[in-house]
Amino acid sequence: MVRLLVGLGSCGIAAGAERIKELLAEKLGKDNNVSIEPSGCLGCCYLEPVVTMVDNDGNTQYFVKVDEKFIIELEKQLKTGQSDVFKYLISDSDFSLLIKYPRIALRNCGKINPENIDDYIATGGYLQRSTLNAQCSIISEIEKSRLRGRGGAGFPVARKWQALKNQSLKNGEKKYIICNADEGDPGAFMDRSILEGDPHSVLEGMIIAGLATDAMEGIIYVRAEYPLAIKRLEIAIEQAREKGFLCKGGTLPSEKGFNIRLKAGAGAFVCGEETALIASLEGERGEPRLKPPFPFEKGYFSNPSIINNVETLSMVSWIIKNGGDAFRNIGVEGASGTKVFALTGKVKKGGLVEVPLGSSVREVIEDFGGGSKSGKNLLAVQLGGPSGGCIPSDLFDTPITYEDLAKTGAIMGSGGMVVMDEDACMVDMARFFLDFTVKESCGKCVSCRVGTKRMLEILERIVEGKGEVSDDERLLELAEDIKAGALCGLGQTAPNPVLTALKYFKDEFTSHIEGKKCKSGVCKNLVRYEINAEKCIGCTLCAKKCPTKAITGEVKLPHTIMQDRCIKCEICAKVCKFDAVIKI
Repeated sequence: MVRLLVGLGSCGIAAGAERIKELLAEKLGKDNNVSIEPSGCLGCCYLEPVVTMVDNDGNTQYFVKVDEKFIIELEKQLKTGQSDVFKYLISDSDFSLLIKYPRIALRNCGKINPENIDDYIATGGYLQRSTLNAQCSIISEIEKSRLRGRGGAGFPVARKWQALKNQSLKNGEKKYIICNADEGDPGAFMDRSILEGDPHSVLEGMIIAGLATDAMEGIIYVRAEYPLAIKRLEIAIEQAREKGFLCKGGTLPSEKGFNIRLKAGAGAFVCGEETALIASLEGERGEPRLKPPFPFEKGYFSNPSIINNVETLSMVSWIIKNGGDAFRNIGVEGASGTKVFALTGKVKKGGLVEVPLGSSVREVIEDFGGGSKSGKNLLAVQLGGPSGGCIPSDLFDTPITYEDLAKTGAIMGSGGMVVMDEDACMVDMARFFLDFTVKESCGKCVSCRVGTKRMLEILERIVEGKGEVSDDERLLELAEDIKAGALCGLGQTAPNPVLTALKYFKDEFTSHIEGKKCKSGVCKNLVRYEINAEKCIGCTLCAKKCPTKAITGEVKLPHTIMQDRCIKCEICAKVCKFDAVIKI
């Protein structure tokens, strides 16, 4: 039977893949030799919609940017063996990126039906108990792999699991494995794609963690904004129960199984911090708590608990199946295995990239991302989300390891990469990310609640052309106070975008503050529009379109812009057919 897997991740659906699946079912669904099924995102979001065809011999072909004509050609190909369907085949260069490095977290995404547990089992999923061996060997294998948490902090997973295993229980207590699927970084979608494309890998990772630590129950805290991920998790959990891999809970996993349930979070960014996440699970306001006690001592409703994120748990069964040494041999010393990055911004090829740790930032952006989308020089990349930092283009050769990225002032974070070209204003970018942090702060700490707000006010003043010479020093002083006084990682890392922008793009701050100029023209208050009298023919189109009537002039004579009325909407520049409007 020929299998047609239609990429129905969120990116595929946004590109029209649901309609493609409907048309395939209409044209070929009655053919008993063709099976039409959903799959997740292959990672090549820039090529959506994607259809993966697996023939009777197991050979796989990827068809990209498919449309209604593709379905007509595919129908011809299946019936006559002759058509133009292969013009939709993925290019050699794009295909080479898919197979360049081993995939671990994304190994099944786009290649299996996430709503069919048999597909996952066929890949070697849901390891037999004989393969798992004794509890101690699981933690030993994870320790051998040197797997570190992929949620951002990079804490050794084996140490966390061992701490939970060693924790003795009091009467009525039980241990919990909590999956952090509250992916809140702007531009990040790694966890979402794994949950949509390979949910069973996360469930199996939690089951193995439960077996290794004597945990009785697992909870997946997933963002309510991820409806498709939630739907596929619910399907996967029910199928795992039917197959006997999960039970309804209440007993040790070594006896009758392990239970997993879902909790939809309200989308608070601060709930990426483990104690705030636990508070939200308990029905409380999502605010961090003082540590110690740590969650493995006193976590969910005071029960011993550990938290790992989606990407971390998706790697566990691969490590147990292939051995800790196999994982450690990928990457570099001190940074084992692979890391998934969500590549967005001014790159030609946006999507998901999984590379061995130790690869350079440049390799991800240029080899996988295809370089600058606009053709202009790349300026910087924001790494680690709003709590990360901006790395300038001359540091793109930095190896991707926790320690090397920290030296630049950025962080690995959960894996977001937002690429900017020379049209970006780094002062405004620092303002943008800090604005996000201010809105997402839970407000518990004065240093975070008040300090970040004061920093944002200074940045807003600078981009409005009202900056003062001492603003640089004020920002640095506030940043140090916030980092020292904040209770959780959100506040402690909130100043990072500002600090790195000041460190690497000081000239832009000087230009904004002293020269009242924005080189990229992003900051509206530092931009003005004028009309070149030599080019203006007096067609009056700009005057007719101006919403504030700021443009004056007679027909067939050069026009002028009254600066006190101009709101910098740029409509005049867009409608002028003679390039007479100049942006200064």
